[in-house]
Amino acid sequence: MDVTTTANRGEAGQTVIEGGAVVAVDDAGTEFTEGHVVVEGDRIAAVGPGSAPAQHGPVRRIDAAGCLVTPGLINTHHHLYQWATRGYAADATLFDWLTELYPVWARLDEEITHAAASAGLARMALSGCTTAADHHYVFPRDGGDVFGAVVAAAERIGVRLHAVRGSMDRGRAHGGLPPDSVVEDLDDALAGTQEAIDRFHDPEPGAQVRVAVGPCSPFSVSTDLMRQAAELARRNGVRLHTHLAETADEEQRCRAEFGRTPVEYADELGWLGPDVWLAHTIHLSDKAIARIGETGTGAAHCPSSNGRLGAGVAPVRQLMDAGAPVGLGVDGVASNEAGGLGEELRQALLSARARYGPWALSVRDALWLATRGGARCLGRDDELGSLQPGKLADIAVWQLHGLDHAGIADPVAALVLGRLPKLARLLRGGTAVVENGRLVTAPEADLTRELHRASARIRTLEAS
Repeated sequence: MDVTTTANRGEAGQTVIEGGAVVAVDDAGTEFTEGHVVVEGDRIAAVGPGSAPAQHGPVRRIDAAGCLVTPGLINTHHHLYQWATRGYAADATLFDWLTELYPVWARLDEEITHAAASAGLARMALSGCTTAADHHYVFPRDGGDVFGAVVAAAERIGVRLHAVRGSMDRGRAHGGLPPDSVVEDLDDALAGTQEAIDRFHDPEPGAQVRVAVGPCSPFSVSTDLMRQAAELARRNGVRLHTHLAETADEEQRCRAEFGRTPVEYADELGWLGPDVWLAHTIHLSDKAIARIGETGTGAAHCPSSNGRLGAGVAPVRQLMDAGAPVGLGVDGVASNEAGGLGEELRQALLSARARYGPWALSVRDALWLATRGGARCLGRDDELGSLQPGKLADIAVWQLHGLDHAGIADPVAALVLGRLPKLARLLRGGTAVVENGRLVTAPEADLTRELHRASARIRTLEAS
């Protein structure tokens, strides 16, 4: 059964979602077995039990009977360009996987990147995601405007984008992993980062695109670039993001080269604080967890990618208990070929319980990670991540009335533990991105053809 929509003639000034379960993910834990959400423009105007009160003016009504209404999901870590290189190095650890894929990524160009990013954002939207952080750090010398291609893809699909302008200045000639052909020198990396902020960053409330600063990792970036990138970010009032503590190999390498753990190294360079969020954070001591928590540093937990590469299981419960903002990430789909954010709720819960026991993560914890936790990581808890009046109307309406979820009384348990439900609606700022399980912003057939062509081209370029 599809969710039905009715509207008065003319331009709808309001949208009313009613008849389904509503889980607000607010501090009070507000939930309604049957409730309503009223949207005015791009903001939530009201949330409450039962049917919505009578509204004045044109109203678009969405009948959500048999559905669960939640905030739109927030992806805190991705590499969208990797949609063109799925399936490589299927049985490799992180360093071996990178060694195989860096030469392939050296063939990226603007066209391949746009096709990959469009397909990746479409897949995320179809899994309930309304905001995505993408970490792009590969800039081939003849690749064109690859960063702009990612921004254009987000505008095409209609998902909010936190575009992390990554960088690498430490190629193989200087003891790093990437080929020298895909690294920049320090000055070019900093200039490119400043240009990205000047071109694309919107600091205003309700922004569609924001830019963050993101040197890639300790084994592909010099100490000078790490330090100066943090200074540049803070001069511009933008956030900082990098990979950290992803593997045991990284821990050993940091100790051997810098005499410090990854967290100690980051701390020394100014890379801990409430304006920073880190990807993976798997291999952490109790001391490191406490330091991340006390500095308010965020963590992007990527359970499927961590499992695909055999990297380990992040101590999510411990980080949350220490006060750190923790969100969910898909990561690049060369290490998570499924590419959907909604599936990561279940994966996060299962991996946490398998490693730390049955109380490590609840179904509501998993939903919190994908909404409020993600909003906190991205510095947008004031306008994203919960269904509250005044916040942006980024809303997912999940269909729970079919065979896959019949008989599960708790709708949050149905969402997290069951098969990922079909989306009845996905609204970004009150505007539909998905309706009745179908993307409405771009034809999926076009996206599929473009992705096939991009994946074939990068293989052809690799072989030439």
